[in-house]
Amino acid sequence: MRIFVAGFQHETNTFAPTRADWAAFESGSAFPAFSHGAAMLERLGATSLPMGGFIREARRRGWTLQPSAWAGASPSAQVARDAFERIAEHIVGDAARGGFDAVYLDLHGAAVAEHVDDAEGELLQRLRAVIGPTMPLLASLDLHANVTRRMLQHASAMSAYRTYPHVDAADTGARCAALLAALWQHGRPWHTHAVRLPFLLPLNAQCTLLDPARGVYQRLGELDARSRVHLSFAMGFPAADFDECGPVVFGHGADAPAVHDTVQRVADELVELRPEWTQELLAPAAAVQRALALAEAADKPVVIADTQDNPGAGADSNTTGLLHALRAAGAGRRYPGRVALGLLFDPEAARIAHQAGAGAELELTVGKAVRCYDGRSSDPPLRGRFKVMSLSHGVLPLHGPMTAGGTVQLGLCAGVEIEGIRVHLVSGRCQMLDLDLLRFLGVQPEAMKLLVVKSSVHFRAAFAPIASHILVAVAPGPMAADPSQLPWTKLPAGIARRP
Repeated sequence: MRIFVAGFQHETNTFAPTRADWAAFESGSAFPAFSHGAAMLERLGATSLPMGGFIREARRRGWTLQPSAWAGASPSAQVARDAFERIAEHIVGDAARGGFDAVYLDLHGAAVAEHVDDAEGELLQRLRAVIGPTMPLLASLDLHANVTRRMLQHASAMSAYRTYPHVDAADTGARCAALLAALWQHGRPWHTHAVRLPFLLPLNAQCTLLDPARGVYQRLGELDARSRVHLSFAMGFPAADFDECGPVVFGHGADAPAVHDTVQRVADELVELRPEWTQELLAPAAAVQRALALAEAADKPVVIADTQDNPGAGADSNTTGLLHALRAAGAGRRYPGRVALGLLFDPEAARIAHQAGAGAELELTVGKAVRCYDGRSSDPPLRGRFKVMSLSHGVLPLHGPMTAGGTVQLGLCAGVEIEGIRVHLVSGRCQMLDLDLLRFLGVQPEAMKLLVVKSSVHFRAAFAPIASHILVAVAPGPMAADPSQLPWTKLPAGIARRP
């Protein structure tokens, strides 16, 4: 079998400050840079991305792959019109030449472009127009996909991750290959059914290491095997202001009544769990004080998630609320050199640190006051006397549970210290989801007392095994931990802003 393969990955926070232009996809930053043709297979084949999993499984089955383009950029505000159209032109234009039997797309499912709210639905519709109505078109989706009617209409089948942190991305790509083989053998289109839940799910509460999400996905796997219906639960990315934002349960299979009944059963169970989708959130000062108290008796680091400045959810990773709180509490004076925060996106401060050189002491301003989702500004930049502890040009391979086989390109980076607090300055936006992102600038995470990570949930895959406690803080930032606080304009009145 000859398979056309392509990918488009972007998670859009329409309330975020910075859009994804073409340069963001060309560089990739925390993603592989844009690639086209055979280079795509070479660059992605060994990664933990869905495309990597699909490539490896397709080759195991002896299929021939016809590569088009793969593009990914760090979460941000809307994808620029020019960027989306370039990506779509590559993929749809290549597909129009034909010469293949089926299509696999590595999609996120929560992209919004400047001119198209449902970016993946638009891409699928354009692709379907050139491949015809009957050719199998499979897509993998992120667990945070905002699944739309157009996506369900134009894809033959889709499969979403079942873990958050996303440690099963490659497995999902491989699962799509198995689904494609089953669909091909069936010889006829599958039936599809979907149910949209009537409420948004906060991002932090979606963690599948914790209940209720943990139990939900365990149940999904059991039903999958028993019912012969391929099920997905996309919990949605609750910061995309368009009319189909939110959680969706969907399924595919040969038996229409079984598909309908199984999907409806899962949806009904999820509605019953509605009151359980909550998580404790702490103000910055309270989070730091509790962390310091816990650290006294702990033999492992206490980790604080700076969730509202998570660059994996569209923030710029440059706010200073937790840094001010650490300094005010004297955390670094209590545990000198054993308190660390990262990654702080500040290309100018990183450049100045490089100019000064390792070992230099200098007056430095780090961070930025940014416009938050509620219109207010975040905390002011922090100015003080820093020591430059380490320097890097920011190209490093990753080895964590989510990132093994990947490489990030963060530009000029510097490890600096103020009053015993280590701060990792970077020139590229990247979520703190791998221990290597601390180690590359000389911080050994296992030896720390307090770690502040700019992440919401993904950090747990790498950090939970080394942490004594995990706290979630809500310093002012662009990503609302509580989606009901966002200034929605397009979400239907029937969708509750919180469970």
